[in-house]
Amino acid sequence: MTDDELLRYSRHILLEEIGVEGQERLARSHVLVIGAGGLGSPVALYLGTAGIGRITLVDADEVDLTNLQRQLAHAMDRLGQPKALSARTAIAALNPHVQVEAVVARADADSLDRLVANADIVVDCCDNFATRQAVNAACVRHARPLVSGAAIRFDGQLAVFDTRDPHSPCYACVFPADAVPEETRCATMGVFAPLVGIVGSMQAAEALKIASGAGEPLVGQLLMLDARTMEWTRLRTPRRATCPVCGTRPLA
Repeated sequence: MTDDELLRYSRHILLEEIGVEGQERLARSHVLVIGAGGLGSPVALYLGTAGIGRITLVDADEVDLTNLQRQLAHAMDRLGQPKALSARTAIAALNPHVQVEAVVARADADSLDRLVANADIVVDCCDNFATRQAVNAACVRHARPLVSGAAIRFDGQLAVFDTRDPHSPCYACVFPADAVPEETRCATMGVFAPLVGIVGSMQAAEALKIASGAGEPLVGQLLMLDARTMEWTRLRTPRRATCPVCGTRPLA
């Protein structure tokens, strides 16, 4: 670790739970972030400033004026640019030493199979139920920890799924693929601007804990936030033996 890195990450290194060894683990880690919008913005920025060595950002959308109310990785001078490229620019302005790959494409099963296999940790910041299921399936297949977040209106949720732990559920255990929810999007339902910052920052925290070995990741638990009252609800989420993705009889 260089003198510049020791200074840049000194506040992490001072933490007994991280120290030099934990910071070096961050530098060796590769995190895949699906979505560079409301949740993906704080995730990408905090992972970049914290010294994650390699970040892959996947997003097919472009920066729109309506995004700037909450998507802090983007700016007026980047309207119309792909969000993945805009977020890469924002990370570089804060920490030019991080390697950032911007993938301007929608995450589908084929691309996720390759992207997840090449990553150490996956952070799901998308707003599409089908994509969430595809991300989860790839994470189970390649035994990668998945940090999942969601935010709409004043309601947020956060969970970590890591099927390397025999007691951990996968996303489909908690949100079965056949129980298709009514899709709710910010464009039609609205979202409280700081909510995505709260949930996204917590997603980044969970990813950093997994990468550095600090603390205890939120495996087997679901946190839900009502930002109207700032009330948190914590639920235990066991693995479902009959889950078609991670259960004892998974689909081929």
